[in-house]
Amino acid sequence: MAFNFFKSKEQPKSNEVTVQEIALDQIVPNRFQPRKVFTDSAIEELAETIHEHGLLQPIVLREYATDRYEIIAGERRFRAMQHLHMDKAPAIVQKMSDEESAAMALIENLQRVGLSAIEEAQAYTALMTLNHLTQAQLATQMGKSQSFVANKLRLLKLSEPVQQAIMNGELSERHGRELLRVDDYHQQLLVHQVLNDGLTVKETQAAVEAILHPELVAQPEPEQPTTAKKPAKVKHRTVQSHDTRMAVNTLKKSVHMIKDAGMKVKMTEAETDDAYRIVIEIPKETK
Repeated sequence: MAFNFFKSKEQPKSNEVTVQEIALDQIVPNRFQPRKVFTDSAIEELAETIHEHGLLQPIVLREYATDRYEIIAGERRFRAMQHLHMDKAPAIVQKMSDEESAAMALIENLQRVGLSAIEEAQAYTALMTLNHLTQAQLATQMGKSQSFVANKLRLLKLSEPVQQAIMNGELSERHGRELLRVDDYHQQLLVHQVLNDGLTVKETQAAVEAILHPELVAQPEPEQPTTAKKPAKVKHRTVQSHDTRMAVNTLKKSVHMIKDAGMKVKMTEAETDDAYRIVIEIPKETK
């Protein structure tokens, strides 16, 4: 895959590339690194591999100030070496401007597997901003269709909790596309339901439809009088909106968040035939 996002006047030839030993405390991550989630287990697994077999591929850096280096490629390897408490990292140092470094970091990570759909969309946005590209131009440079890029970018319109769930791997991209059809309030209600109840994409679609078109939700058939001698009908399963249960779950999560913030809060709940009764008590501040 060829990229033309930048033109460097001093691209090193292959026979000029040398590997240097750079102190880890002189290295900083690239601020345009698209990967936002680094799982501890994955870093530990990579660290174990490096400990057993050594670093098979040097990281790539650029010197942005005297004896200060920024990562262009290899942040996972850098974190694994930190985990091993190594002093120095084998690295290839290249000369790059701020714009070139940012573009290269984004492109390098886009070519690797493991980026979430949200991280990929954020990388596309950053590339368009850095290089003043339209969606069509970016798609051409990436070898993708414009609709592919546009669909990724639409995910950035999701509410923050939904984006975070996709980044954490708790929610699929297809779930996210369904949630795009409702507003932020209903997105946050639905994401709790999807995660708590393990809804499939199809079930999520049905829940979205129930919110968008409540008038189409099937109503239960009226019961026949006991004196009627007509054969009993088999009741059809009805599709119901889960707004009530989602609202209750949202309240409970809000209470947990308040508790996590260090504030004392008490919640009592009761259920009657036709309602949920929830009482939340938060103590007043005392002088």
